[in-house]
Amino acid sequence: MIRGIRSLPRTVWLVSLISLVNDAASDMIYPLVPLYLASVLMAGPKALGLIEGIAEAVSSVLKLFAGALADRSGKVRAWVIAGYGIAGFARPLIGVVTSWPGLLACRFADRVGKGLRSAPRDALISLSVEAHQRGLAFGFHRAMDNVGAVVGPLAAAALLAADVGLRNVFLLAVIPAVVVLVLAFAVPEPERPAASPKEPLRWKLADLPAPFRRYLVALALFTLGNSSNMFLLLRANELGASATRTTLMWALYSLVAALLSTPLSALSDRWGRARVLTVAWLAYAIAYLAIGLLPVADWALWVAFAGYGAVTAALEGTEKALVADLVPRARIGSAYGWYNLVAGLLLLPASLLFGEIWSGVSPFAAFAFGAACAFAGVVVLRAWVGPTGRAAD
Repeated sequence: MIRGIRSLPRTVWLVSLISLVNDAASDMIYPLVPLYLASVLMAGPKALGLIEGIAEAVSSVLKLFAGALADRSGKVRAWVIAGYGIAGFARPLIGVVTSWPGLLACRFADRVGKGLRSAPRDALISLSVEAHQRGLAFGFHRAMDNVGAVVGPLAAAALLAADVGLRNVFLLAVIPAVVVLVLAFAVPEPERPAASPKEPLRWKLADLPAPFRRYLVALALFTLGNSSNMFLLLRANELGASATRTTLMWALYSLVAALLSTPLSALSDRWGRARVLTVAWLAYAIAYLAIGLLPVADWALWVAFAGYGAVTAALEGTEKALVADLVPRARIGSAYGWYNLVAGLLLLPASLLFGEIWSGVSPFAAFAFGAACAFAGVVVLRAWVGPTGRAAD
């Protein structure tokens, strides 16, 4: 495993380092947003669902077009730089808003940046490695991303313990944003033939292989139950966890994901993408049911967050590696655009449904709905995708 990681190209290492620093900035404030929304801006689950759903939906549409434009131009580096720059300087502005629409605007700008960079960045990683390294490369990238997600909450917890106010914690996120932008300019452009400028922009799903389209159906079902992770943090807060404990639980989740992302995603290189995803999506359903059933924020909630981190580690890199298995090299940007579109656009109905079920029925009913969607995704995945991760004809 160590030898395989060392053999990864410089581009993968550099992009992974950027993700580490960027996620440290993002997750320094991410666990605090539900608390800030509820205690400072005086809004609840419905507003949270609307904010996260709209922000992620817009981000997802941009991911599609950024990926398609990257394919047409043969260039991905500029999209990566612009995306990280916009997001990095939007997040600290949360510290100056005075209402939930202002928070929505900041999250909107943050997700615009993510929309511009995500598909080109994933294409950049895929174009930099051989097919047998895809699971390892995406797993390593996600591991570094999750290391940043550990550093961020720990930094936030330390600042809160030092009596730094919530608003100031948000404002301090500008420091890693500057570092990310400097590193992004060092990313090299991968070599690949560019499409003719006169060629029409090819972004339609029908232009991509049928096995990839069938995979998106399974992904859509799973994603419909995969609402914003902020509901997990809201759940912890509702069960009695303080801001510091909630932040540390999120750090634990990220630490577990960081430690397991590389080995579990690399497992899909040998065992098959579909097999790994089947186990991961089923485990996701179990984790959601457990979190929904917990009565108080005791040791079991810590275990549940750690288990959810293991689930995340198994599915993130494997899902992306499977995309590259199913499409030709020349269409990789568009494919990742569609992958991110489905994964993000459905977050709007997923988050709105989750918030409505939470408020109208119960928190457990909302988590049970998410578990049911994950199980439905498994059924479709097993029916249409073979055990090696290649779609069945």
